[in-house]
Amino acid sequence: MTAPFTTLDGFRDLLKSAPSADAAAKSGAQDRNGQLTKPPGALGRLEDLAFWYASWRGDARPSISAPQVLIFAGNHGVTARGVSAFPAEVTAQMVLNFEAGGAAINQLSKAAGAELTVHPIELDRPTQDFTQGPAMSEEEVIAALTIGWNAVDPKADLLVTGEMGIGNTTSGAAIACAIFGGEPTDWTGRGTGVDDAGLTLKTQVVADGLTANPGAKTDALQALRCLGGRELAGMAGAIARARKERIPVILDGFICSAAAATLEKAVPGALDHAVAGHASAEAAHIAILNGINKAPLLSMGMRLGEGSGGALAINIVKSAVACHSGMATFAEAGVADS
Repeated sequence: MTAPFTTLDGFRDLLKSAPSADAAAKSGAQDRNGQLTKPPGALGRLEDLAFWYASWRGDARPSISAPQVLIFAGNHGVTARGVSAFPAEVTAQMVLNFEAGGAAINQLSKAAGAELTVHPIELDRPTQDFTQGPAMSEEEVIAALTIGWNAVDPKADLLVTGEMGIGNTTSGAAIACAIFGGEPTDWTGRGTGVDDAGLTLKTQVVADGLTANPGAKTDALQALRCLGGRELAGMAGAIARARKERIPVILDGFICSAAAATLEKAVPGALDHAVAGHASAEAAHIAILNGINKAPLLSMGMRLGEGSGGALAINIVKSAVACHSGMATFAEAGVADS
């Protein structure tokens, strides 16, 4: 399948023309909330989540019945620099585990009633080592964005994107440093558990990547191309497609948020249809969330990736919508209103 873009400039134009939230549906949801059998504001952020969800679905009394979880996998040439505690072949091995139903994300998706699909992207052809130049050509990043775009089920009513790719915390750190500024030390963490020497090496690799790709600092979509991986581009493509289909999105952790942030930095407001599922234990994740103005729903000390934190938060959003749409009003329940 093709997508309605063939260049990064075309993809940027698509982001600019994406639909906005339905103000009438949000207003209707807020009116309904004022009539429900509870004190005003008693459900806290659950109420705001319900308004947000209603506005993107165009329904003042929505429901959630078809959440989708998409896992994208890719391999990174920069792993040859020794930035991960695990070898690159683990990416393909974990894909088999996902497909067999044996990973954490499989259990969390099942618990949330979500349909899970896995999309390995050219695992036999890693991206280029970004310390030597761009990780991907424009044609390659467009191909990965297109895979993400086409993976979204238009009938889904909530989306989580996750990833698998040995070396991708290095990629996420490099993207974050490029688009938010600061120093490589601000954004580089231990990822799969590298030791102090490994962290020093990883930080230097991020610095080298920024030096080799100066255009990444001035154009967020170029940062995705030059410093990202196919799985990061796949997530970005899926998140953009969800916006076109008015499907609300729950962002996962550090790597997902770095990929998503390239959309927001390219076109402010591109992530208005997304919330942050959780705050990862990867130290720089909360800084990315602050940079895209997203407050996490959960903080569970997780740092697995795979979409796991986003999938866990599906039931939070489901609960918000269930309370909003399922509760009786004071009139319906025969309860005296204040």
